[in-house]
Amino acid sequence: MFHVKHKHQRLLLICSGLIGLGIAAFLTLTAFQDALIFYYMPSDFHQKKISPEQRIRMGGLVEPLSLHQDGEKVSFRITDQKESMNVTYQGILPDLFREGQGVVVEGYLLNPKEFQAQTVLAKHDENYMPKEVADRLRDEGLWRDAQ
Repeated sequence: MFHVKHKHQRLLLICSGLIGLGIAAFLTLTAFQDALIFYYMPSDFHQKKISPEQRIRMGGLVEPLSLHQDGEKVSFRITDQKESMNVTYQGILPDLFREGQGVVVEGYLLNPKEFQAQTVLAKHDENYMPKEVADRLRDEGLWRDAQ
């Protein structure tokens, strides 16, 4: 019968534990990577390579006179005053959605100038807007206090 010394048993147990922890860490990081949704502004897309399968958030201001509705099919442009992005959305817009106001959309980049939104979040002040979005709009000089 195979006999393992006590010292080797302890080493085997430690190695098994480390391998188990490594596998658990890998699975956890993989799950978090799938759940991560990155935030961008329209001018960020020239510097970043984004896969069409990657779900992202984009924020900025709804460009004045860019809103077009045909039933539940909606298109508009989001700007950060440097670049603009065409956004299409199928659904009912939030009550706070206005041209010239802040908005965050979540969805997929179809090409460098087209974004397909699955979610539209209209925001009018920092009480309702995620802190990182409000800070980014302030940094870009786009922040307007609610009227």
